[in-house]
Amino acid sequence: MPLAPVRNRQHQSAGVPLRAVHDGKRARRQDYGPFYQRESALFRPERSKRILEDGCCPYPMRVRARTYQNPFIVGASPYSEYVRDAATPTANCQSSRCALPMSFFLPSLAGGRACVSFSGPAQHLYSWSKSVEGPRSLLASTTETWDIMQGSKKLVNTILSCADDSLAGIVACNPNLQLLNGHRVALRSDLENIEGKVALISGGGSGHEPAHAGYIGRGMLTAVVAGPVFTSPAVGSILAAIRTVKQAGAVGTLLIVKNYTGDRLNFGLALEQAQAEEISVQMVIIGDDTAFATKKKAGRRGLCGTMLVHKVAGALAEAGIGLNEIVRRITAIVGAMGTLGISLSPCSVPGSRPTFQLADDEFELGLGIHGEAGVRRIKMATADQIVNIMLDHMTNPSNASHVQLRPKASVVLVVNNLGGLSYLELNIVAGSAVCSLESRGFHVARTYVGSFMTALEMAGVSLTLLQVDEELLILLDSDTTAIAWLKPARMSVTRQKIQMVVPKVCSKEEEPDPAKVPSSPHMRLILECVCSKMLSLQEQLNELDRAAGDGDCGSTHAQAAIAIQNWLDAKALPQRPYQLFSSLAKLLLEKMGGSSGALYGLFLTAAAQSLRTDDDLAAWSLAMDAGINAMMRYGGAAPGDRTMLDSLWAAAKVLKALKTPKADLMEVLAKAVNEAEAAAESTKNMEAAAGRASYISSAHLVQPDPGAVAAAAILRAVLEGLQAKP
Repeated sequence: MPLAPVRNRQHQSAGVPLRAVHDGKRARRQDYGPFYQRESALFRPERSKRILEDGCCPYPMRVRARTYQNPFIVGASPYSEYVRDAATPTANCQSSRCALPMSFFLPSLAGGRACVSFSGPAQHLYSWSKSVEGPRSLLASTTETWDIMQGSKKLVNTILSCADDSLAGIVACNPNLQLLNGHRVALRSDLENIEGKVALISGGGSGHEPAHAGYIGRGMLTAVVAGPVFTSPAVGSILAAIRTVKQAGAVGTLLIVKNYTGDRLNFGLALEQAQAEEISVQMVIIGDDTAFATKKKAGRRGLCGTMLVHKVAGALAEAGIGLNEIVRRITAIVGAMGTLGISLSPCSVPGSRPTFQLADDEFELGLGIHGEAGVRRIKMATADQIVNIMLDHMTNPSNASHVQLRPKASVVLVVNNLGGLSYLELNIVAGSAVCSLESRGFHVARTYVGSFMTALEMAGVSLTLLQVDEELLILLDSDTTAIAWLKPARMSVTRQKIQMVVPKVCSKEEEPDPAKVPSSPHMRLILECVCSKMLSLQEQLNELDRAAGDGDCGSTHAQAAIAIQNWLDAKALPQRPYQLFSSLAKLLLEKMGGSSGALYGLFLTAAAQSLRTDDDLAAWSLAMDAGINAMMRYGGAAPGDRTMLDSLWAAAKVLKALKTPKADLMEVLAKAVNEAEAAAESTKNMEAAAGRASYISSAHLVQPDPGAVAAAAILRAVLEGLQAKP
């Protein structure tokens, strides 16, 4: 279990040794002083040893130092490689108070330990030092406050167990997978089927899900070895996986490793030990990063293109191809593949703060998959522009790491969600990438769009290009049981027919009778008044909608107003009211969108039917009733539910006076508008029973309903249009 944070606690006595418990007994509060709350089992030897060997022992800590008179040792570990040295701390020192980033290390299992220490007054903290001697204890002095630094919110049980829990979760949900007891290793559950074939093992740090366990299955990986978040897996677990597939009858094992130092070292060490046991093992290093303009000694990083290697190697192994031939084919593929990523936000390792900061108007180009920053920052642009920037960078020959593609080559495109990008954005990027590649003369043979190799919750995307031929496409299209592998249509994306013509509806409109209707200029003036009113209220309606909806009520009405204005400029108005209402209904259903567009469309369509045979004043009252009834029938709301119906219902009751002989239209309409506005204002005292606002607590609904306000404003605009002279 992780240490529980203790805030605003001070040591009761300076320099008192805090004994570390290594006998497996419950850790006692008095053994660890006021640093910690009561926790059990944290310092059991087997757990501490595994934590340290996995390299995940540092706890992010924060120290507020006031006055330091004696050396202050803050951590212990038997492994000196886990101790971090740092240059002069650049903390915010104010008089005698200083905040420093620290790393806390678990106590030693043996007599020796490696400690990080510092001394001197807080305003004179110049350096860190390292010690490997001393008693097995944690020493502290003077007065200071510790607390485990609060990271971003994560749905985990504990920080230390999150990698294990994640792997156990994917295995629990997929009967084709199984865990290797005592190791963070997942394997195919049908290992008997790999007898006589090459086994494929990959892996790396957790936090890249669905990589790598999502690619285990027939036709892809045999086993995956996972490390802690963004940390290489343990050598012992890699070796255990190699031995397991050998015991299952594999004739050889291929380790597919992304090009990161820790992965190369740990997988390489396991390979050497396996070969010493006379196990046939080889390793391929995957580097597909195209971010760096100059060659790096470390080579290109391994990114999302690794997923394509898993698929091709898996298809070859399933077909019974030998180990040496698979290595040769995979090596050739890596040379024809490239990946580049961009990010709109950083990610944060569980228990830690975000790895870097980005301004609201910037995006990061060329970042990896471990939360590190990219090669440069660029001002935000449209999706099309960003995709072109990425493809220009990836294919630019002056870029030393560019992907080498033949002119007019066939390519596979992978559009990979780095974790936090919405699928709305992902599909926009995918469409832009296909169009941009085709405009450059490339033939897009396949596209894979989804989350394949992520960086926790990072909002970003990477593009991978792989030059392919028909033989390679057959391998990519071959069947697999891996749950994370998408199965796109086995046909080319380029030149596919993506649009069809909408069938035309032939209908003969009844010729209007100009003598029975208001003049077309008057109708136009009324519509212009309505449009102006909606545009002027856009921000007010949005503000009202933010408390109860998604804050777009004003924008939706403004969108409708612009559509009507464009329609007025392009076409002559129908002269019959029912024709006008029918045309407006179609326009709003097409251009306005959302529930508002549907409701107005219902109202106008139903009202138009009441005006088809007659359009005297009584017919207008009946049309109002018909429109409201249609909205109630299909929308599910009723008067008093805090919707636009409240305004329309109040106006409709007054408009019934139009059925009486010699009714004064302007007088009745003015009264109806006043009643509608009063009803809209009264909605602030109502409890929402329909629409999105019904899911919001009434305590938050203290403003009038935006739909009711908009409906009343439209009626006001109609009145003003009738009062004005065309």
